[in-house]
Amino acid sequence: MFSPLNGQDVATSGVVTGTTRKGFFIQDPDGDVNAAESQGVFVLERGKKPTVGSLVAVLGSVVDYQPDEDSRPTTQILAKAVQELEFYGPEIKPVWLTAANVLGNAKDLAVFLNSLEGMLVGVAAGATFTAPSNPFGDYVVAPAEADLVRTGQGGVLIDPERPERWLPGFRLLNYDEAPTVNVGAELLEAVIGPLNFRVASFQIAAASPVRVKPARVKAQTTNLKSDQSGVTILTLNGFNLDAHREDPSRVKDPRRDVDDDVGDQRFNGLGGAIAHDAAGPAIVALQEIQDDDGAERTEVVGAERTYAFLIAAVQRAGGPNYEWLDIPPEVEADGGQPGGNIRNAYLYDPQRVQHVAGTLQRLGADSPAFEGSRKPLAARFRMVDGGGELEVINVHLASKRHQNGLFAPEAPGFDSRAALRVEQARVVGEHLAQLREQEIDYYVTGDFNDFEFSATLRELTGDHSTNLVYTVPEALRYDYNHRGVSQALMHGVVANRQLEGRRADYEILHANALLGSRPGRTGEKASDHAYVIARLEVR
Repeated sequence: MFSPLNGQDVATSGVVTGTTRKGFFIQDPDGDVNAAESQGVFVLERGKKPTVGSLVAVLGSVVDYQPDEDSRPTTQILAKAVQELEFYGPEIKPVWLTAANVLGNAKDLAVFLNSLEGMLVGVAAGATFTAPSNPFGDYVVAPAEADLVRTGQGGVLIDPERPERWLPGFRLLNYDEAPTVNVGAELLEAVIGPLNFRVASFQIAAASPVRVKPARVKAQTTNLKSDQSGVTILTLNGFNLDAHREDPSRVKDPRRDVDDDVGDQRFNGLGGAIAHDAAGPAIVALQEIQDDDGAERTEVVGAERTYAFLIAAVQRAGGPNYEWLDIPPEVEADGGQPGGNIRNAYLYDPQRVQHVAGTLQRLGADSPAFEGSRKPLAARFRMVDGGGELEVINVHLASKRHQNGLFAPEAPGFDSRAALRVEQARVVGEHLAQLREQEIDYYVTGDFNDFEFSATLRELTGDHSTNLVYTVPEALRYDYNHRGVSQALMHGVVANRQLEGRRADYEILHANALLGSRPGRTGEKASDHAYVIARLEVR
């Protein structure tokens, strides 16, 4: 459309192709849609927006918007004056996003999408929703002809050769017209809108209602049970769980850090998952448990009230009367949401297992690999019937949140924490080596923030341990959905000798990774991960 310099005043015209809360897009009706340079641009205008389809003249200054120093800048026009020239402007035909042009290598994809930024694009009917709807009206789809490895529900499974993949997505601002969709739903009509760059990725700014063929998600419950020879262990990410509604004046970011997990029924949701979906396992390995005043930035680190609310919710759902174990972190020492003092913890049923006194410890407390990061929590349990012992190590390794996006200006896809997770796995592995020498059974579980084929899991398993995720059929091997790509971030590692003549069962209860949330409604899902459960024979 044009190539102005940052800060330069411009006068231009174009057809309005879509709007957002912050402005609108225009496109040159005479521009070459196949040109290397985009024929569209975003106009920053928070006032009244012109009608979509109208031809307008815009006077303004050019801004290279960059939300932070590591982000890719986007060219925008800061409007000073907008004039409608024609109510019905020339027709703009969309560029269609197809499997042929979006599933190639990342470098070519970035060039292609850069050339379309701000222009009218579309995804044809027949595309499959590969991510559940979220509270913000975001959707991700795979074109109908996409030749990708699919999950049993119709999602897209992560590819070890290309773990970072972009799939077309769109956002609907009008939540009344935004459907709740589960993974596997089908797009019945094309979605068309300007291609916007936001939150480190490209996304269609869709304007019209969306027609969808729904997909059902079957309720999943485990068949695994504890008995005299085996113990069941559920792994559950509490998603920053706490029983306190924060005072906005006492948190770092009132817009992000205030929630009401009790009012949003998240405790009831988790309690039902533990009691019903997982059939009241003997042990529950919890991640993302916050202190008793949530994200408020105080000296409070204890989480007794959080556990009390969760245990009561389990009992209301017909589950066991659990006891809990944790070692609180020091104030603001373990990362996570500011003020939350996040930690790993356990619930256990004293009718089936006993905690072996003196075995509760946080691994890596003195290791540089775990500085500012959640510490693995190890605890040994003895079966009430049979007397066998099992040490459980509950991990929550360094986050992938700081990973460069696929379209980052430098080192796209680079994960600065990848090497750190390997070092963290090495620390855990040293503890496992001691347990093997003592012939103590173990089970390493939790949120590894890495994939089964990653260097992190290879470091942890080596030639002495097995990741039970590999016992799950490939099409079901996922517990998390990231921008439409289903992947396993939770794992279950046991020593190889524990599988000799013994049985180990591992299941993923997928519902949370498949079920959509209603746009405009937060707190509907009890967790952002699926739940995983194992049954191990213990001697």
